[in-house]
Amino acid sequence: MKYSYIKPRRKTIISPELQLLFVFFGITLLMLFLTYAFLLFKDYRFSQNMQDIDNKIIELKNNTSKMKTQIAFIEKENLLAQKIYTQNSVLKDSISNLFDLVPQRITLSEAKLLKNGLIFYGITPNKDIYNFMLQAPLRSIFHKTYTSFYPLSNGWLRFVSTNYIDDNEIDEEIDNTLNEEL
Repeated sequence: MKYSYIKPRRKTIISPELQLLFVFFGITLLMLFLTYAFLLFKDYRFSQNMQDIDNKIIELKNNTSKMKTQIAFIEKENLLAQKIYTQNSVLKDSISNLFDLVPQRITLSEAKLLKNGLIFYGITPNKDIYNFMLQAPLRSIFHKTYTSFYPLSNGWLRFVSTNYIDDNEIDEEIDNTLNEEL
């Protein structure tokens, strides 16, 4: 005899509804765990990026300080080059002006430039031409002027003119000029 129209089923502890509930809870827990793992990974990557950025900042600061020292060195070199260029141009102009002082009758064979003086070697027809045409301008420029004459076989004179600027007198002139201005 049959009392039911359906076939009886076996009774289990875990019913299909409970299984479905466990699957949903499992999926939810898995999603929470994956989200937590993702956040841990992102936090680790963020800290690594921060460390890399800090290292780059330190490296850039070091490079900046190196560049500043290089710029300072280059600026010093530039100033030195400008100073040398200015000194060379002043020296060139001075030498040009000095050779313009030499009259056509006097022939220079050699000129030596010293730190505080100048030595001329040359030939002149006579002492008077040398004294009036060359020695007078030299005396106006230099503080001490010494000249030696040596006769040549053709009647002309070979001369050696040694001219010095006294550094102490230059310092005194500068001091006097500064005192006058004050």
